[in-house]
Amino acid sequence: MLQNVLLAREIYASEEHKMVQEMIQDFIKNEILDQTDEWEKNGMVSRDIWERAGALGLLCMDMPEEYGGGGLDFSFNALLIEEMGKEGVNGPGFSLHSDIVAPYLLKYGTEAQKKKYLPLMASGKIITSIGMTEPNCGSDLKAIKTNAVDKGDHYLVNGQKTFITNGFMSDMSIVAVKTNTGTEKEGVSLLLMESAYEGFEKGVPFKKIGMKAQDTCELFFDNVKVPKQNLLGVEGMGFKIMMTELARERLTVGLNAIGGAEGAIEKTIAYTSTRRAFKQPIAGFQNTQFKLAECATQLQLHQAFLDRCTLLLAEHKLTAESASMAKYAATEMHGKVVDECLQLFGGYGYMWDYPIARMYADNRVARIYAGTNEIMKILIARGLFKELFQQIRAAKTNNKPS
Repeated sequence: MLQNVLLAREIYASEEHKMVQEMIQDFIKNEILDQTDEWEKNGMVSRDIWERAGALGLLCMDMPEEYGGGGLDFSFNALLIEEMGKEGVNGPGFSLHSDIVAPYLLKYGTEAQKKKYLPLMASGKIITSIGMTEPNCGSDLKAIKTNAVDKGDHYLVNGQKTFITNGFMSDMSIVAVKTNTGTEKEGVSLLLMESAYEGFEKGVPFKKIGMKAQDTCELFFDNVKVPKQNLLGVEGMGFKIMMTELARERLTVGLNAIGGAEGAIEKTIAYTSTRRAFKQPIAGFQNTQFKLAECATQLQLHQAFLDRCTLLLAEHKLTAESASMAKYAATEMHGKVVDECLQLFGGYGYMWDYPIARMYADNRVARIYAGTNEIMKILIARGLFKELFQQIRAAKTNNKPS
């Protein structure tokens, strides 16, 4: 019913997109949804679902074929993210693996690093995570305390990370560390750290409000020896690399949000069309019709913007400001839509057996991770006032006493 109202999306209109979409839908229906309850109890998914996704070619779809990827463009990754969002899939964390870790390796990794990790990632043989956030510094990545001391042929790493998606199951993590601490060369660097390294420990998965099948945990490093060849990119350039790549991460959060909103609306249309009250379907009441009309309109507007951002990312033209807008606007919209939809389910909407309840619990964190929506507003504002801020900084520099 919803598709009869929404405009066709050209971004997913090719025959190849339609074939992949059908495969993704079958994969979710046949291999994920029936396992959700078990995964939520365990606080993590099964490893075999990763390998099954890899066998179907659903991991690292936009990585080059020479590294085991699909050789497709980012729109196919976006399609997977949206389809997972539509069904309220809260684990496994395929997107972080394929859309954050894999691009870091492709763009900044050595040939040896790419050949070692990317094929294994594409096959689902290894699971990856990224370690940025620490207990005392959320979005302030320059304030991290995890330290890597240069020991000649290796780094000695001490510290901890928290809120790490895929953390408990991960075999390799890209970890942000401070290098050359206390010197003029002090900076943030990125290290490829394998969980098998001695001194690398994982906390138990957090018990969360939502995203219960996602193994989010802490990582601890106690004198972990990391070979020098595991440095990703140039020493001290980690912060710049992270800032450059955050645009893609934020877009993926926005894509999940519009997928989730579409799924919530579709499920609410189906429910209100069959559930009766006062001798008629709930959908027969004008309030229901108006609420869903408002939700569908907001979804359509955000789909158009996110489609444009997806094309820009595929062309390597997506700006940090546009990505921030996409993440901020789409997640706010998603939250409002799911809230309205749950209300139309009435008391049943509060029951965990109904998908709308999971969607309600799961979507809340999207306004927090990948940079809070408050941080998104700051980044957008910086773009709006970029010239003014440059003038202010220049004035302060010129006014410093010599």
